[in-house]
Amino acid sequence: MIHVITGTDTDVGKTVATAALAARELASGRRVAVYKPTQTGVRPGEAGDAQSIAAWLGHPVGLQVAEGIRLREPMAPVDAALVEGGSAAVAQLPGLAEHLARVNQLAAEYDTVLVEGAGGLLVELTAAGESIADLAQALGAALVVVSRPDLGTLNHTALTLEAAVRRGFASGTLLLGSYPAQPDALHRRNLENLQQLAAAHGWHWAGALPAGLVSGVTEKSLRTAGMALTQPRAAAPCRDGVGRGGTRD
Repeated sequence: MIHVITGTDTDVGKTVATAALAARELASGRRVAVYKPTQTGVRPGEAGDAQSIAAWLGHPVGLQVAEGIRLREPMAPVDAALVEGGSAAVAQLPGLAEHLARVNQLAAEYDTVLVEGAGGLLVELTAAGESIADLAQALGAALVVVSRPDLGTLNHTALTLEAAVRRGFASGTLLLGSYPAQPDALHRRNLENLQQLAAAHGWHWAGALPAGLVSGVTEKSLRTAGMALTQPRAAAPCRDGVGRGGTRD
């Protein structure tokens, strides 16, 4: 199974969601690989998102984490490369074929591969302008979109789902990140509206992850949160004949 995790924006909880999904898969006895195509905002020797996931989960034997490339500037990948090393650095970004080869290699060795994007669905990963949406399409992967509970999320989520559906993702999974323990009226309405938005697009609603999960993160808390997320029952057909929103064996 290959799942590509993206978001409606940056800092919506993609890494926590990826960790929770990894914990759920590990708890089910599956071997899991997490791949971060482009890690930005991290210097050599520092822990990136993939390494944080491994640490949160206690570095289990059944987990492998990997990166395609890392860049120092906390920007979109192409911009980060441009600031760091000019056009020559942009040209050195891994291309779509390189990412595909890496993910497929991991898929041959692990039961589940979780690919966490940078930023949102259409943020460019490569010098050719290809995005995490293009990578998910090329992989025939199930797409997971993480949204946020605050003001503005309905528009951002609607635009993201519309773009995903237009690119052939007839179904996928929407989940809410960082839902507060004491939600106000706005949060409660957004929770209900996002669930309805997923249904209107033919997508699966997985539920919400609690806010503060990382501050007190443990393998148990991630496993509990992951198991609370509901799973789609089956893959839905796409117009190009490749299933979306389910699994890829």
